[in-house]
Amino acid sequence: MSRRICVITGSRSDFGHLSSVMRAIDSHDDLTLQTVVTGQHLDARFGETWRDIEDEGFIIDGKVDLDLGDDTPLAAAKAVGHAVGRLSETLAVLKPDIVMVLGDRFEILGAAEAALMLNIPLAHIHGGEITEAAIDDAIRHAITKMARLHFCAAEPYAKRLRQMGEDPTHIHMVGAPGLDHLDTLKRLSREELAADLGIKLSSPLFVITHHPVTLQLDQGAAEISAVVDALSQFDVATMIFTGVNSDPGHAVVRDTLNTFAGEDETRRCVVNSLGYKRYLSLLAIADVVIGNSSSGLIEAPAIGVPTVNIGDRQKGRLRGPLVIDCAADSTFISAAVERALDPSFKVTADVDGSSYARGGAGAKIAGILAEISLDSLKQKTFYDLP
Repeated sequence: MSRRICVITGSRSDFGHLSSVMRAIDSHDDLTLQTVVTGQHLDARFGETWRDIEDEGFIIDGKVDLDLGDDTPLAAAKAVGHAVGRLSETLAVLKPDIVMVLGDRFEILGAAEAALMLNIPLAHIHGGEITEAAIDDAIRHAITKMARLHFCAAEPYAKRLRQMGEDPTHIHMVGAPGLDHLDTLKRLSREELAADLGIKLSSPLFVITHHPVTLQLDQGAAEISAVVDALSQFDVATMIFTGVNSDPGHAVVRDTLNTFAGEDETRRCVVNSLGYKRYLSLLAIADVVIGNSSSGLIEAPAIGVPTVNIGDRQKGRLRGPLVIDCAADSTFISAAVERALDPSFKVTADVDGSSYARGGAGAKIAGILAEISLDSLKQKTFYDLP
């Protein structure tokens, strides 16, 4: 009997990483893919990105609305509660053999709790990483302790899971699945992207993704103001802003970026959801990636594009030589952008030095899911280091 693998996705960002895994599961003879969408996917403010999943050819087996309200910590906490209850009901109907999640978002914490309480083995992608300035850090480690199967993007992260008492036989260093697309995706040309976005993509081209820093919410308005103040100094640059996520504090970020982009619509554009095809195609022609997203540390360096990583949101994650870290101050940000644009910077940096393992992660994960003994996942024990 085909083994049922239920993938739960809550945002455009995790789907971009999960899609190659989902494709590999769906095409595997011994696996049946189940897809459940929740969180941002179902919210018009964030682009109703569940449609992108269907456009990719995947069948959605469940839609779980979390009633995402305002952008407060209370709203996020209530959404986690909704996720546990409503996803539990969906999983009870679908009866998967394994539930798979990726990352560290609050709705994924609810998904993990639902699987735990229903005694369905949980597989987790991108565990063992650190982002000290966000609640994501604690969420990620909590999911690790609920998961029975781990797929890591780099060896230091696998080592950290062993430190956390996870069974080494259930920790698999497969690489970052989001990088699978770099080898398989037919990228859109500059002309195709310009026509699609309705803006001329002249150089220098900046791709900017900036999210709230959830453990520093009181600094959110000042931080995003510093970002736009720095960017305003590059008045000839074309700037494509990707939509903000649903973390607490998102409203001020979204409103500030929309206002800034509206001041020069010939050179600036905000897109709620680019999707991974347009996003990776943009990265391939960008001169610099700016903001505080993990994509600036994972995908951009792998493509060979410099990243200006702002503030503490990604503090603790691996980064390669193409990443320039700077404080959330307009003077430091503008100086970092100038450095990234300097042709000599890429010459001195090791442009092949991505910190994340790359190559066929989706297929590796699907193969392990098909072959692992379900009996070995029934009971979890703490693994003490020698």
